[in-house]
Amino acid sequence: MDPESLQLGTENLWAWLVRLLSENSEWLDAQLRFYLPTTDLDSSSKAPDPEITSRQLRRLYTQGLATWQSFIYSLCMELTVPLDLEVPLLSIWGQKDEFSKQIGAGEDSYPGPLLHHGVKRPSQSCGSSPRRKQFRKQQLELAKKYLKLLKTSTQQYHGGVCTGAGHPQASPLAYVPPILQWSRATAPLDAQEGATIADPEAVDDVDVSIEDLFNFRAPKGPRVTVLLGKAGMGKTTLAHRLCWKWANGQLDRFQALFLFEFRQLNTITHLLTLPQLLFDLYLSPESEPDAVFQYLEENAHQVLLIFDGLDEALHAGSMGPDNAGSVLTLFSDLCRGTLLPGCWVMATSRPGKLPACVPTEAAMVYMWGFDGLRVEKYVSHFFSDLLSQELALAEVRSNERLRGMCAVPALCRVACFCLRRLLPGSPPGQSMAPLSTVTQLYLQMVETFNPSGTLPAASLLDLGKVALRGLDTGKVIFSMADIPPPLMAFGAVHSLLTSFCIRTRPEHQKIGYAFAHLSLQEFFAALYLMASDSVDKDMLVYYVTLNSHWVLRTKARLGLSDHLPTFLAGLASRTCRTFLCHLARQDEAWVGSRQAAVVQVLRKLASRKLTGPKMIELCHCVAETRDRELARFVAQSLSFQLSFHNFPLTRADLAALANVLEHKAAPIHLDFDGCPLEPHCPEALIGCGQVENLSFKSRKCGDAFAEALGRSLPTIGSLKTLGLTGSKITARGISHLVQALPLCSQLEEVSLHDNQLKDAEVLSLVELLPCLPRLQKLDLSRNSFSMSTLLSLVKVAISCPTVRKLQVRESDLIFLLCPVTETAVQPSGTSNLQDKDSLKKERQSRSLELRLQKCQLRVHDAETLVELFQKGPRLEEVDLSGNHLEDEGCRLVAEAASQLQIAQKLDLSDNGLSRTGVIYVLRAMSTCGTLEELHISLLSNTVVLTFAQEPREQERSCKRNTPLTSFVCPVASEMSRSSRRIRLTHCGFLAKHTERLCGALKANCQLHHLDHLDLSDNSLGDEGVALLAQLLPELGPLQSLNLSRNGVSLDAVFGLIPCMSSVQWVFHLDVSLESDHILLRGAGTGRDALAGRCGPEFPAGVPELEFSPRHRSRSFRLQGCQLEPWSLACLCATLEKCPEPLGVHLSCKTLSDESLKTLLEWLPQLPQLSLLQLNNTVLSSRSPFLLANVFNLCPWVQKVNLRSLCHTILHFGSKEEQEGVCFGFPGCSLSQEHMEPLCAALSRCTVLSQLDLTANLLNDSGLRCLLECLPQLPISGWLDLSHNSISQEGVLRLLETLPSCPHVCEISVSLGSKQSFRIRMSKEEEARTTLRLCECSFSPEHVSRLASSLNQAQQLSELLLTRCHLDLPQLTNLLNLVNRPAGLLGLRLEEPWVGHVSLPAVMEVCAQASGCLIELSLSETQQQLRLQLEFCHQEDKSEAMANRLAHCDLGTDHSLLMTQLMETCARLQQLSLSQVNFSDDDDTRSRLLQNLLLSSCELKSFRLTSSFVSTESLTHLASGLGHCQHLEELDFSNNHLCEENVELLMGTLQGTCRLRKLHLGHFPLEASSLALLIQGLSHMTLLQHLSLRHNQIGDVGAQNLAAILPRLPGLRKLDLSGNSIGPAGGVPLAKSLTHCRCLEEIILGNNALGDPTALGLAQRLPPQLRVLCLPSSHLGPEGALCLAQALEQCPHIEEFSLAENNLAGKVPHFCKSLPLLRKIDLISCKIDDQAAKHLATSLMFCPALEEILLSWNLLGDEVAAELAQVLPQMGQLKRVDLEKNRITACGAQLLAHGLVQGSRVPVIRLWNNPIPADVAQSLQSQESRLDFNFFDQQPQAL
Repeated sequence: MDPESLQLGTENLWAWLVRLLSENSEWLDAQLRFYLPTTDLDSSSKAPDPEITSRQLRRLYTQGLATWQSFIYSLCMELTVPLDLEVPLLSIWGQKDEFSKQIGAGEDSYPGPLLHHGVKRPSQSCGSSPRRKQFRKQQLELAKKYLKLLKTSTQQYHGGVCTGAGHPQASPLAYVPPILQWSRATAPLDAQEGATIADPEAVDDVDVSIEDLFNFRAPKGPRVTVLLGKAGMGKTTLAHRLCWKWANGQLDRFQALFLFEFRQLNTITHLLTLPQLLFDLYLSPESEPDAVFQYLEENAHQVLLIFDGLDEALHAGSMGPDNAGSVLTLFSDLCRGTLLPGCWVMATSRPGKLPACVPTEAAMVYMWGFDGLRVEKYVSHFFSDLLSQELALAEVRSNERLRGMCAVPALCRVACFCLRRLLPGSPPGQSMAPLSTVTQLYLQMVETFNPSGTLPAASLLDLGKVALRGLDTGKVIFSMADIPPPLMAFGAVHSLLTSFCIRTRPEHQKIGYAFAHLSLQEFFAALYLMASDSVDKDMLVYYVTLNSHWVLRTKARLGLSDHLPTFLAGLASRTCRTFLCHLARQDEAWVGSRQAAVVQVLRKLASRKLTGPKMIELCHCVAETRDRELARFVAQSLSFQLSFHNFPLTRADLAALANVLEHKAAPIHLDFDGCPLEPHCPEALIGCGQVENLSFKSRKCGDAFAEALGRSLPTIGSLKTLGLTGSKITARGISHLVQALPLCSQLEEVSLHDNQLKDAEVLSLVELLPCLPRLQKLDLSRNSFSMSTLLSLVKVAISCPTVRKLQVRESDLIFLLCPVTETAVQPSGTSNLQDKDSLKKERQSRSLELRLQKCQLRVHDAETLVELFQKGPRLEEVDLSGNHLEDEGCRLVAEAASQLQIAQKLDLSDNGLSRTGVIYVLRAMSTCGTLEELHISLLSNTVVLTFAQEPREQERSCKRNTPLTSFVCPVASEMSRSSRRIRLTHCGFLAKHTERLCGALKANCQLHHLDHLDLSDNSLGDEGVALLAQLLPELGPLQSLNLSRNGVSLDAVFGLIPCMSSVQWVFHLDVSLESDHILLRGAGTGRDALAGRCGPEFPAGVPELEFSPRHRSRSFRLQGCQLEPWSLACLCATLEKCPEPLGVHLSCKTLSDESLKTLLEWLPQLPQLSLLQLNNTVLSSRSPFLLANVFNLCPWVQKVNLRSLCHTILHFGSKEEQEGVCFGFPGCSLSQEHMEPLCAALSRCTVLSQLDLTANLLNDSGLRCLLECLPQLPISGWLDLSHNSISQEGVLRLLETLPSCPHVCEISVSLGSKQSFRIRMSKEEEARTTLRLCECSFSPEHVSRLASSLNQAQQLSELLLTRCHLDLPQLTNLLNLVNRPAGLLGLRLEEPWVGHVSLPAVMEVCAQASGCLIELSLSETQQQLRLQLEFCHQEDKSEAMANRLAHCDLGTDHSLLMTQLMETCARLQQLSLSQVNFSDDDDTRSRLLQNLLLSSCELKSFRLTSSFVSTESLTHLASGLGHCQHLEELDFSNNHLCEENVELLMGTLQGTCRLRKLHLGHFPLEASSLALLIQGLSHMTLLQHLSLRHNQIGDVGAQNLAAILPRLPGLRKLDLSGNSIGPAGGVPLAKSLTHCRCLEEIILGNNALGDPTALGLAQRLPPQLRVLCLPSSHLGPEGALCLAQALEQCPHIEEFSLAENNLAGKVPHFCKSLPLLRKIDLISCKIDDQAAKHLATSLMFCPALEEILLSWNLLGDEVAAELAQVLPQMGQLKRVDLEKNRITACGAQLLAHGLVQGSRVPVIRLWNNPIPADVAQSLQSQESRLDFNFFDQQPQAL
């Protein structure tokens, strides 16, 4: 084209463009607002003006190529432009042509930086400053001008009506305010996790008006308001609305208002001051900015600064670490009042972590969006014509999901756009589409972009790419360089993008672009992720995550992609597949695979343990997918209880949760604690039948919330527990709940505590109790109610039949109810008489518990309460503590107690009771027959009355516990029902009150038995105690009287001692003057329980430990005072009148010799004394000699023990029972010089039975002195010298003196760590003495002295040496040196070298012995060697020796050894080898053993056990055994032999016809070897013991054995245990025993014998049977019972075992006496109480019983009670094993009671029974013979 044509075309094009835009001026204004947001539009002329249009075009043109191209793209898309003009319009920019010149010539220089709100920056005047006197006036004028300019600019910016969907401004007329809710204060979350937490005193205020956001009556200081709301709730719109209202004069309280957006402030990278922020970045004054700022400071209380998007300030890190630091610093200073003090600051933010700069006193306002009315109002404003408005409202009302989404204002706007397109009257071809999810709303909005139906896929994906890139980088503001011009035009045309001016410096500004809403940016990012082929699946699923609103402290910001996962989930719905296929230009398979990937990620997230916010977000995602399978999977993955804490929840959140819960089969519990809740959110739970427990705890819940909850509750059919606590509900809200609760008949618990309810509301709720038949608990605590209301509540509790407990304590108010059963509701046809009977029975059976604590009740209230109580049911417990009843009120209640039928307790504590009132209460209770205990303490303000059960209840209790209560005698049971305990402690009683007090107590004793009386901690003194002692017989037979801490002296104590003789019930007097403790006890009381040391509680009905009459000894305990001779004489004189037996326990710091002598001299005058004990009383070093002479003073003394000179005990018996005296002086520092006088004193005791001198200082010299005096001591028991530092020299000295000590029968010495040195003496001269030496470490020189002593001590018959370091040479030397003229000497050696010594070496040692070896035993594993030597006159037996040597294979090396062995072992009778191996490698052992057997012609017993014997060795052994013609015992148990060797050995047995004992246990007997054995047994007619245990001979072997048993008439013991014998072998075996009339022991355990064998045995048991053991024999109750009956014909039976058999149902018992039975073993027999009910009776027929083994059964307290009855009658019993049973603390207490009754059982094992550890410890402390430990703690006898 030539230049002229080009110029002409350009001019025409420009003129056409001006003409076109003049006709569309409104569209041009909108585009100018978008591209030039700071432009001041010239709208003064209403008519279109081409000149103005041309000037506006020039402004657009000068913005640059990108802006112009984007504008032309928008022009071509939205206006009608011919196609031939589109290209020229796009290409004319920037050409050097006339068009450019024309534009340049007609355009003035572009003005400088524009004002933020479209007002041009005024020129800055640099004139001279005003004078000081005119400064104030000029300042005011400048400020007024600036404020006017500020309001004008704000009015211009917010005055227009925006036609774009995403523009921040909205029409003032169309604005619908959202729901606002106050939360007065909050704390910054740097110091705590989670979202904002409300202040406890916050006020719930729904529908807060915009004007109410600022409390102008607040005190001076920071005035900060934070507006919290989720995305889309309208926070930014509200901020602009405030600007509009201020600009229009509606907020006249403020002179200046500034609005800042943090998303723009984030771009500022330099430091700012507050004037720079206000003037340089917002609006500058015309002149003198300092003066204007000073005016703002002076009037700061009229300045409002709004900061929008506080949460976005935390995202500044995306553009630099210090980007927004200065802005946040300014914001922080403004909030704290350090800058512009007194100004108002308002900030908007999403819920989450707020910066620390927000002060704690800042007001928090929650924005909840729209409710139903607001949604309809908004829709009505949106649609202008009436028809569209009615259709849109009808659609919103009918579509529940759509109405729920419209609760979010941003979604409501999108929904209206969609409805305008979809409603009838829209362009043809468009019909209604589903609008059930947020994603579908946005998709429908996208489809409106092109009415022709062609989807702008490329533009959508490009825009999505920009959106995703912004989310990834944290960018929400874009520049022109970030968005291509065509894309910019696309976003501008469809109102997807907004624009605004960003000023970073005074002379620098730029245009920023952003998506109309952050959620819109997330939606387009989701579209790009789902439809772009450049995004793979891995990248797609990376964005499917759940964001928590609980931001950690270390996380600097909230995430931008709140809704991105939700949109991705929504796009994964099947309804979006077609749209995505068109958008991505892919097939359904490609799109479906990406959708499936998203769903799969959601399933994985559902299987994790999620926090509350993540769970809600997951539910939103599930709801968006519309996938039922996914919803069902997520529902089943939910836990039983879902808890949501401290994050805001909207109605949409709960709707999403309810959508998932619809697919859950099991019930669920929902707990919302501290969550800010949208007032109408409970409506989302309507019809949610899976909720079983619903709890809300939030200060944000008010009347609107209660109203919505009331509409929801009747529709939740499974709801059992409802909690609404800590809310701000008033009477209006309660009225809705009162209407709704009767419709929830299934409710079991309702909690409405901490709601500040008043009297009327509380009563209205309580009146609903009869309407809720299943209710179990109603909690109305922490509400407000008056005294009249309290009495009304008591009346309701009494009248309502379901109430079982009312608990009121200060602000606590709780009703506990007993639900009405279905059977309680009778048919309508029942008669009135039946109704009356049922009501009467119900009233009698009903019990009520009332707790009215700290309710400020007074005397007149007590009268009212008594009247109410008398009309009510039986009272279980009444607690009136903490009130103001005083004396009169307490008296009234106490007098009425006998008529009130109180079952357990009446508590009148802390009611101002005085000492006089105590007497009133005491007298009032004299007529109450059910009083069990009265406890009054004026110091602790305690007044508690405990009552016993009614007789009917006692009868029922007795029926339930018959076996236990039957143990208590009827008289004691009768007394316990009418007995009572009175404790009057800290009541200030003086001596003058004693008579009046005793009078009141006597009144109580006239009708009822008084058990325990506690008058401790009063001030009776000596006078009062003496008077009380005189009046004590009038109070009846007490069990205890506590007079502790009454200020008494020793004289008063002496005055109480006569009570032990004058008052029948006083058996024990315990006194401690140091702690002022005085306690008088009866015969059956324990000191711990009565002295205030309460132990574990035991079940009711358990008797206390009580001694039998013959053990009811009296005792006197005195401690804590210094005892002088005169006081001891006075004490003994007083005790002289006490009846017998008497125990005296004294304790003082020291006791002088004179005092001790005085005490001992009084002993002859106290014949009733059974025990004298001096505990923790230090005596002098002369005291042992004084005590050693006590026998001369008091011959009936039995035991004298002085330990460490501070613990002394003397036991006394009767003169007739004197058997011996035990003296003990352990740890008394006795040395050598003390032995002679001590022995002289002890020598006068003719019946000395034991002397204990352990832990003294004797050493060897003291031992020598004692041994010299030993013949003078008439001792007949143990002499214990342990721990006296005695060495080997002392041991040898003792051995040297043995010949002069013929009464020594046993010596046991250990010089190791245990230091034991004990000598046992006998009255008669013993023929044999045993010497045990352990760890004596003998050296070679000691061996000769030891041998010499053994030669001299002819009475020494047994020597045991254990770890005495005696090696093989020393042993050889010892055996060689010991040579006695005659007699036997046994030597047992235990040394480590014995375990590895060879048999030849042992034989070589034996060959050196001087005597004849008659017994040899060697055990390598046990490291033991035993020899028994016989010393006698040797005759010449050379010929016999030659004959024996002729059979031996001596060899050259061993000829001399064998010759010596023949001499030594000529009379060998017993040879025992254990763990000795004979292998083929070295046949020396076997040949030596063969030669030894060949030479031992008198051998009677040979034992080779637990050894390995090779074939060759066995051949040698068999050869040797064949020559042992006198062999009587053979033991080959536990050897490892092959079958051939067994047959060889069995062949050897053929010739042993004299054999009496044969042991082949654990011997591999096969069929062939068994046959040989049986053949050999047929010739052993003298056999008495046969043991074939654990050989698996089976039924065939048993049958063969049974065939030959008749040939063994002398058989006494048969052991066939563990041989796999069943009934087939057991029955014949039982029949064959008929011929064994001498049989004494039958051991057949661990066989499957069964009842048939047991029945056979029962018919044929030999009469002389002693042992019958059948453990684990598959016996049943029938077989066991028959065996027990058969044993009655065996009077010699000693042991009976049926352990590990199933005896469930019946237990073997006896009806006849078994006088010798010592042991019964019934371990693990499944015996329960029912089966063992006759067990105790049968035990009475076994007087010699020593062991009862019943562990690992099912025995309970009933059997324990029966055993407790028989224990005192079984004098020989040594062990009762009840481990692993079902005995409780009750049964253990019964067993302890049986032990105390006089049983001598050393131990009862109770390990692993259901007894608590503390109870077990307490029981064991009371009775040490009860053993609860895993290991046996039975004490070892000396």
